[in-house]
Amino acid sequence: MDFALTEEQGMLQDSVSRFIDNDYDFEKRQKIAESEAGYSAELWGTFAELGWTSVPFAEEDGGFGGGPIELMLMMEQFGRGLVVEPFLANVVLAGGVLRRVADAEQKAQWLSPIIDGSRQAAFAFAEPQSRHVLADVKTTAVESDDGYRLNGKKALVINGGRADFIIVVARSSGDQKDESGLSLFVVDAAAQGVLRHSYPMVDGHQAAEITLQDVLVPATACLGEAGNAFATIQSVIDEATLAVCAEASGIMQAMLSRTLEYAKNRVQFGVPIGSFQALQHRMVDMLMACEQTRSLLLWAAMVNSEGGADAARSISALKYLIGTSGRKVGQEAVQIHGGMGVSWEVDVAHYFKRLTAIEILFGNADFHLTRYIESS
Repeated sequence: MDFALTEEQGMLQDSVSRFIDNDYDFEKRQKIAESEAGYSAELWGTFAELGWTSVPFAEEDGGFGGGPIELMLMMEQFGRGLVVEPFLANVVLAGGVLRRVADAEQKAQWLSPIIDGSRQAAFAFAEPQSRHVLADVKTTAVESDDGYRLNGKKALVINGGRADFIIVVARSSGDQKDESGLSLFVVDAAAQGVLRHSYPMVDGHQAAEITLQDVLVPATACLGEAGNAFATIQSVIDEATLAVCAEASGIMQAMLSRTLEYAKNRVQFGVPIGSFQALQHRMVDMLMACEQTRSLLLWAAMVNSEGGADAARSISALKYLIGTSGRKVGQEAVQIHGGMGVSWEVDVAHYFKRLTAIEILFGNADFHLTRYIESS
């Protein structure tokens, strides 16, 4: 495999990297995360101006025409900077659904505002009982003369509290865990019957619990073929899983870098603690975990870019490694830093929180190990 970046990919990576280095330091990130909105509208506008929100979308939709590799390059840098702006929710999740199944009129109405940064979106697919099983959906969509009437509850909707519209997975037919019978609907967040409880998560991001009570949506709000949405949902979640794995890889590299620097400067018994052989062994293990994770990330991005038969399996293999090696790197970084490794003022603590959240997002290590085995 050729892992060399094209000129355009290199420029994209450099663009995001420079932004993180020059305009998104840890103190600024903390102020943004603690704000009422949980993200900076001004910086989100900058994302759109720089073309980052258009990267995964086709040129005919107003996008850059990028794919998994471009997404990987961006998310690694976002992980390094602990970016809290809702790129995952808007571009990868909601935008991922729209670019796959929306018709031209629906894209003009909902996808274009995501690309230009003028509207916020969310993808409500998980429910309180569903765990990581995407087909476990109780939310119902009953067809009526006026369109569809939606009822149900959605859990952990990333960016759900700030979204202008929400893409909802609802069951239009079949039993609770059937893969068939699932449909996708765009719901105006301000529509009658939409109740949202927004809250900050431990990693500095925002989510919401959403209740739908007799929410009426027109037939034109249905995305794609009614009752046949499972393959789209699975594809979007797989892509989002690859994205957060890339983010986790960037976090792991940052934690390793900060731990090495700390070990060089922290003096104990008159010498830097980095001179202690026991800690050197532990930091070498951290380095090996980071390198192994990034190698698998590169392979998974290449496989998914080419659309190979192993695409889904590669993502599960990567997510399993993130859940195991990522935990090791995070815990070692915190322990080598000592008590300050969990203090609010030190960035390592916040890297660890985000890495812990990613570990269970879209399926934990055990879930993806089982999925990998079953797909063999």
